[in-house]
Amino acid sequence: MPDWSYHPLNKIVLNKMSPKTSREFIHKSMSIIASIPGGRNLIGFLGHMKVPRECNREIQHTRFLSPIGLSGHIDPNLSGINAFQELGFGFIEIGPIVLNEPKIQLEPRITNSHILFSEHHEKVPLKLAIKKLTSLNIKVPILAKIDAAVTKSEWNIIVQHLTPFVDAFIGTSEQINSFVANDAICLERSYYVSLFTDGKDDIDLANRKIIQHPGVDGIVINAPRRSEDNYWYEAENANECLAKIAKQVKDLYPEIIVITSGGVETPEEARTLVHAGADLLILTAGYIKAGPGLPKRFHERLLYEEVRPIKKQSWSWSFLFGLSILIGGIVALYFACTNVILPYDESFIGLTRANILQVNPLIISFMSHDRMALAGTMISGGILYIQLARHGIKNDMHWTKIAFHSAAIVGFIGIFLFIGFGYFDWLHGLFWLILLPIYYFSFKEGKKITGAPYSSHGKNDRVWQYGLYGQLIFIMLGFFILVGGIVISTIGVSKVFVSTDLSFLCMSPQMLDSISNNLIPVIAHDRAGFGSALISVGLLVLMISLWGFRKGERWIWNTLCLGALPAFIAGIGTHIYIGYTTFIHLLPVYFLVILYLLGLLLSYPFLRKKE
Repeated sequence: MPDWSYHPLNKIVLNKMSPKTSREFIHKSMSIIASIPGGRNLIGFLGHMKVPRECNREIQHTRFLSPIGLSGHIDPNLSGINAFQELGFGFIEIGPIVLNEPKIQLEPRITNSHILFSEHHEKVPLKLAIKKLTSLNIKVPILAKIDAAVTKSEWNIIVQHLTPFVDAFIGTSEQINSFVANDAICLERSYYVSLFTDGKDDIDLANRKIIQHPGVDGIVINAPRRSEDNYWYEAENANECLAKIAKQVKDLYPEIIVITSGGVETPEEARTLVHAGADLLILTAGYIKAGPGLPKRFHERLLYEEVRPIKKQSWSWSFLFGLSILIGGIVALYFACTNVILPYDESFIGLTRANILQVNPLIISFMSHDRMALAGTMISGGILYIQLARHGIKNDMHWTKIAFHSAAIVGFIGIFLFIGFGYFDWLHGLFWLILLPIYYFSFKEGKKITGAPYSSHGKNDRVWQYGLYGQLIFIMLGFFILVGGIVISTIGVSKVFVSTDLSFLCMSPQMLDSISNNLIPVIAHDRAGFGSALISVGLLVLMISLWGFRKGERWIWNTLCLGALPAFIAGIGTHIYIGYTTFIHLLPVYFLVILYLLGLLLSYPFLRKKE
């Protein structure tokens, strides 16, 4: 569930549920998706959350894909653990672990925008933890937090049974002093001591002694808390306090591993803690407020600070591919506005243009409207390809390569729709033959493109929130264009006409067949070709909207704004030109135009304002 779906759904649905119900709904839904065949790829497609290799960490001989982890307070039932590893987290904390499930467990509450956790909050029984860890394909390190109230014998049992399945334990200073120092058990995993600062800006003497304990590999600094009716929530200055203490600890003990828990709601706050010396960060309530995209946004913020030369990649063939489609669209538009049908069309139909005009002039008008719509869509596609080449492929953006080639390959496959009714358009065939070698070299030059996106934006401000709604609308626009292309292609290779088409023509398919048996196959070929072009453009709009939205990316806004215009102008203009203005027929286009304008309006401050 990316941010663009999480926040609208949160306002409309989730806020009306209890915190526990909404939590389990989200976690179980994501886990079900992650469990089905192709589900993990779907999550990756929607969120593009793969962690860049620059964010990898090696700590205590354990590889962390990212320094960002998730607190056990967020998922005490472990219902979302299967999906969280697909959201960019480098590790997951589970717990507090207890031997037996407590009788009293109170779920979180939300009051005045604060997320309150009970002093008797939900805990993870040992059996549940083992069941989940053994049944799921866990690919990230697991940190098991042991409940502070467990006895010595319970502690021994928990550690013994979880050691094969986890990478580290988190416990209290009392546990390390009582259970480890007295040789109660020999730990085979790293041990981190959980410390509470109580709002102080420095480490007291007792905590300094525990840091130097030989059995301690690191510390977990918990965000300062405020209490309210046996519930607690993070203090407003949590990030500032954590940063000061993390820096102090690192200055005194450079070799100690410092993990912070809480105090992060924005990428900027995460960056502050990393700069202060934190090796790993555990997200708590801030993750719920910011949304599932917070790890990805932090990675992009972290990459922005990396000192590295900007790799300029070859992009000329990709640009030429887009330019060729643009020029092809302009040529197709010229023919659609003049002769409409070409000599080889007339030869296949067995009638000249003049013959068809004598029978029913509306037939030529109808064919013109399909071909003009196809031409406008090709021009839009050409603009989108050109922009991806100029601003993405050129600058080593891996996601632009994926978007470019996915849509291009689908477009090439669409040529088979042209012959669904036994008619092959030789001009289209020649056009694709010209495009094929250009695309081959475009694909070849894109093999070296591996760069991950980066961004300097680090706030959860109103502009970002509006940008999420704009992104959602453009994703809907791309999806509906894609679905529209599939529907039109399906109609083109099956029944060819819808009822409004026949009303406009004032003829039935049988009457058209009586004029020429080959007339409908030509119309079907036009329709299927238009649908195929729509599918490619829909994919481009969808993938650009899913993966390209970042603060200050002006070219994304320009691409979506300019790229859609030719298709909309041709789509609506041709219907007005030929007099085919049936409201129900054009209603889907009107709906798409409204989405287009709303998307541009809402995303303008986010994309166009320079960072």
